[in-house]
Amino acid sequence: MLIIFLHSLLMAQKTYIFNYILFFLLIFSTHSISSKTIIGTANVIDGDTIHIGKNKIRLHGIDAPEIEQTCNIEEQVWNCGLVSFKTLQKLTTKKEVTCKVNGIDQYKRYIAECYLNNLNINQYMVKQGWAIAYRYYSKEFVEDEEIAQKNKSGIWQGTFIEPYLFRKNHK
Repeated sequence: MLIIFLHSLLMAQKTYIFNYILFFLLIFSTHSISSKTIIGTANVIDGDTIHIGKNKIRLHGIDAPEIEQTCNIEEQVWNCGLVSFKTLQKLTTKKEVTCKVNGIDQYKRYIAECYLNNLNINQYMVKQGWAIAYRYYSKEFVEDEEIAQKNKSGIWQGTFIEPYLFRKNHK
């Protein structure tokens, strides 16, 4: 009986130690991703995605119109996705961008808040009306979106399909 008890205790201890090690490995790996900073010149892909070197970066908490997406102002159709892209491109061209990574998405892109000096690029794109707050992932830029909407800035000048719905309908 004592042998069975000692064997059970040893097995429980091994499980405990394994779980303890696994927990710390998980914490360490998550910490190393979220503490990663990427610095360099941005190559703009669209209004919410950039590349710095070989690093693909999706701007955290925002969703911009796709490049081929159009919006409407009264009866006039215009390419708001292209304007969003060009706005981010003009903002970042030949400037050093600093991105603070907070995760990785399903497409293996880094999710990050990016800055030009002290200017939060993610916030800027929403506040200027060239992206919306991506509420599904974050509520961080909701107030900035409300400001853009109130001022009829960017895409808020008229009507548009939310970018994630546009992507869903154009697969």
